[in-house]
Amino acid sequence: MSSDKSPGKSLEDARKDAGFQTLSTRLAYSNPWTALREDIIVHPNGKQGLYGIVERGEFVVILPLHADGKVTLIQQFRYPVGERLWELPMGMWETKENVDPVELALGELREETGLRAGEMIHVGSMYQGAGYSNQKGHVFLARNLTRGETALEATEEDITCHDMTLDAFETMIRNGELKCMVSLAAFALIRAKGLI
Repeated sequence: MSSDKSPGKSLEDARKDAGFQTLSTRLAYSNPWTALREDIIVHPNGKQGLYGIVERGEFVVILPLHADGKVTLIQQFRYPVGERLWELPMGMWETKENVDPVELALGELREETGLRAGEMIHVGSMYQGAGYSNQKGHVFLARNLTRGETALEATEEDITCHDMTLDAFETMIRNGELKCMVSLAAFALIRAKGLI
């Protein structure tokens, strides 16, 4: 069962086919990472409404799996929630458009962890929050890893890397210590496909 829009069908055509009509659209806010667009729409039931959409570029999330079965997580302070969170390495390149997801995954892994992957497996794609954002993410499993130096951006200098056993990682999940929804979803997808 799939609800993806047909290949070649435009986003607006998919909306029309679902019974939505866009009356107007305006850009409410924009910075190098995020834009907020407001659409005035007509719902399938004929009622008019406002839809706010957060527009962001594509991102990647990577599960680094070492030959000894350990995984690497990062921990960093997340300003919007005021907490240091455990996460899988992830990110986007706001300064480049149409970046190949594999290139992005290799770059983000190297930047945040110093790890170089000899094998980068694309596991699947997902939307981070389809109810409010168009941001699409790509899930990767990184293997054949070698360690090098990180290349953290100025805004990432508080990132710390931690290698742990898969059992310890799963215990963190069970205990509610891993609160990053993207990391949890990526792990679930990789596990469901039998890759770990």
